[in-house]
Amino acid sequence: MTPDRHRATVLVLTNTYDVTADAVLRILAERRVPVVRVDPGVDLPGGAPLTARYGIGEQRGTLRTSSRQLDLTRVRSVWVRRPSPYDAPPELADHTAKFAGAQAFWGFGGILASLPGAHYVNHPWHIRNAEYKPAQLAVASRAGFLVPETVITTDPAEARRFCTDRPGGAVYKPLWDSRFRTGDGVAQTVWVHEVDPAGITDAVSVCPHMFQAKVDKAFDARVTVVGDRLFAIRIDSPDLDWRHRQDLMTCTPIGVPEPVALSITAYLAELRLTFGAFDFAVTAHGDWSFLECNPNGQWAWQPAGTTAAIAHAIADQLERGPDA
Repeated sequence: MTPDRHRATVLVLTNTYDVTADAVLRILAERRVPVVRVDPGVDLPGGAPLTARYGIGEQRGTLRTSSRQLDLTRVRSVWVRRPSPYDAPPELADHTAKFAGAQAFWGFGGILASLPGAHYVNHPWHIRNAEYKPAQLAVASRAGFLVPETVITTDPAEARRFCTDRPGGAVYKPLWDSRFRTGDGVAQTVWVHEVDPAGITDAVSVCPHMFQAKVDKAFDARVTVVGDRLFAIRIDSPDLDWRHRQDLMTCTPIGVPEPVALSITAYLAELRLTFGAFDFAVTAHGDWSFLECNPNGQWAWQPAGTTAAIAHAIADQLERGPDA
């Protein structure tokens, strides 16, 4: 039986400090849409009981928080924002904690990813599949995007050869946003940077490295997509990687060329995503080169009008649920 969408709840999975989620939750509150916000990696092991029952033709369950009891069959939408990693209570011994943490990941994570009839923005399994950079590049190519020549390798000679053969230069990008720690334990972000082939050492063999042809860009573009709605901005920055010094960049709304929009639709369909944050490098000739798509990217840093429009689009998705 389809739940009454006027009474069914939106479940928001995110951490306590996620202020971006607040922008959408305020809109849902104004619309009188019931919401339960939980950080499953912290709250569930910390005393918010979650129970699921399965049988022949039956699936039901409950989640109890400090203020509410949620019937898991009456969840219209699940917004997987920025939940904390599943972990065990800190008081457990190390060997027990590892076991408990794994059980939480597969147990809590499996329950929350399998709610009957719920609309996910995005489904956590689809988020994970779409986070692999090699998969992004493969899907982007099939979707018709311009994709810069790229090599992912552990072979130093291959890396040097690739970078040497790029007449416009080459850049290095990490395959995952892992924080690099210096010898004294200080965490540092690894930014996209230009590569001197002569500086490539045998250390490349330690792990996969991604090198890409440098795009002679006039500006960057971020396209945030919610369902079939596109919100695009032009980013002008003095840096190769605009994230490095965001206080120096300027952002202005921009239109999206129709071929790029069609490729975006094809990309999201193949990876089964409702939300995506696309980054492009745009040349002076108007060519849009695909750089990446974050299936759970931040968006509240954009101009106020764009941020508000994205927040309303996400709220629309969550309120409509399976009808979105």
